Amino acid sequence: MSTPIHYRIRPSNPAAHLFAASVTVAEPAAGGQVFSLPAWIPGSYMIRDFARNIVAIHAEAGGKAVALEKLDKHTWRAARVAAGTALTVHYEVYAWDLSVRAAHLDQTHGFFNGTSVFLMVHGQAGLPCTVDIQPPADASLRDWRVITALPRARGKGAARRYGFGLYRAADYDELIDHPVEMGRFTLASFQAAGVPHDVALTGRHDCDMARLTADLERICAWQVALFGAPAPMDYYAFLTMIVGDGYGGLEHRASTALLASRADLPYPGMKGSSEGYRQFLGLCSHEYFHTWNVKRIKPAAFTPYDLAVENHTRLLWAFEGFTSYYDDLTLVRSGVIGIDDYLALLGKTISSVLRGPGRLRQSVAESSFDAWTKYDRQDENAPNAIVSYYAKGSLVALALDLQLRAASAGERSLDDVMRLLWQRHGQSGAGVPEDGIFAALEEVGGRALARWLRRAVEGTDDLPLARLLKPFGIAWLAEPASAAPWLGIKLAVGNGEAKLANVYADGPAQRAGLSAGDVLLALDGLKLGSAALDAMLARRRPGERVEIHAFRRDELMRFEVELAATPADKVALKPLARPSAATLRLRRGWLGA
Repeated sequence: MSTPIHYRIRPSNPAAHLFAASVTVAEPAAGGQVFSLPAWIPGSYMIRDFARNIVAIHAEAGGKAVALEKLDKHTWRAARVAAGTALTVHYEVYAWDLSVRAAHLDQTHGFFNGTSVFLMVHGQAGLPCTVDIQPPADASLRDWRVITALPRARGKGAARRYGFGLYRAADYDELIDHPVEMGRFTLASFQAAGVPHDVALTGRHDCDMARLTADLERICAWQVALFGAPAPMDYYAFLTMIVGDGYGGLEHRASTALLASRADLPYPGMKGSSEGYRQFLGLCSHEYFHTWNVKRIKPAAFTPYDLAVENHTRLLWAFEGFTSYYDDLTLVRSGVIGIDDYLALLGKTISSVLRGPGRLRQSVAESSFDAWTKYDRQDENAPNAIVSYYAKGSLVALALDLQLRAASAGERSLDDVMRLLWQRHGQSGAGVPEDGIFAALEEVGGRALARWLRRAVEGTDDLPLARLLKPFGIAWLAEPASAAPWLGIKLAVGNGEAKLANVYADGPAQRAGLSAGDVLLALDGLKLGSAALDAMLARRRPGERVEIHAFRRDELMRFEVELAATPADKVALKPLARPSAATLRLRRGWLGA
């Protein structure tokens, strides 16, 4: 062991989903060394209590057992050991969370984030460490490889490229910021702005890797150029688990973990780009943009992270929302998709925000602060109580960008604000204070716009997007999503029964007394199912009263509902065919030629 702290991890029992891990401390604390596992993972703002997956743990020093005392749900203290004696804690981690946030292991692959498997050594988290990533013992898994952005160690035992062996980290923060994928994966590489990038796809697929890497290269190169070369990393990896139906991503300093549906990937000979592929590219773009915005330009509340408790900030509308604006904007400005496709994506985001009654009740600043208990822990009433700091935050970014560009005839934009934040906070490592976004905007766009931003993020008014889009020659068209009358409900995805997932505030169903969880059985005496409901409503008109029978738990209940007109909350954005020269310059500056 050449570093003060050394970890080992091995897929010890893939069939039982168990990793065997250990940490050895060369110089444990004299009063008894304390260890803990994080309660949450940066980028996902919810307490997850990863220590609950430790199924066995013990300690030893000098060949003898050492007592471990559990202090709380994720913290242990080892008994004192003789000076100069190394202490090792051995433990097993259950890994059966097929997501980007934790760890997953079976006979097909292994994946982990460091927050799920590496105990932090209290008092020594700032010291260098090594980790020995060991292969599975099963001979049938000898062809497994490893991909991670974690730097390889040097000297004896060092991992070869894509191999098992020794890796290194400057401190615990770096150790846990590089997820690891092991198994049989398809690998493709490309260069963007002089930086080598890898894409690893784990799972069955028929992806056109050449198409995917060509599109990702354009996305990555555009984002590096936005902030200015050189890129803040010397290597980047897209670790992607392919499943039948899945979607998710989590950013890291030099990589991202992704979960994608195989149908969303491009296939050989595919013409154009499907909606699913555009969504997947938007996800890749989102996580890549986080390389700057949130991994290096951070809220002061995250510098440093306290991984034992919630770290509250009112700024996630900027760190997640602005990133959500730039993810799809990158696609059109890099030429990966066309303007019509981009406007369709933007219209979809606007519509999703307008359909949530919670936007009139909660501000995006409040949504950011309450992410830990509300946004990331949504229940059936969430649409009525909260607003997405991702979606509405992206629209705040859009409104800012449009105002900056229009007021300066295209000379200034939100790009300038992001570059200022990068120079002032990302490159220096100084956290962004709670008023830091407003201060940066004031420098670029003036005091009046900064005051507008504060009102927008701390209030609940709808943003004046239709008016702001006019100077860019973009028409706002709003219409009902359906010609049928409106019940004000969302059905659960299930076995065909008409079960209510959400009942929207002040809608016809809520006024009649229907609730989430109710199962609709009949409308005016005719049997209902999820497919039949729309067809029956299409034969009615707003203002009509209908009788609905439903089960609530095991009780049959009757409701009389007065149908309403479907709100005009489906927004389409269309470029004007003959814009003026000034309008066309603004539009091209915003969306590209």
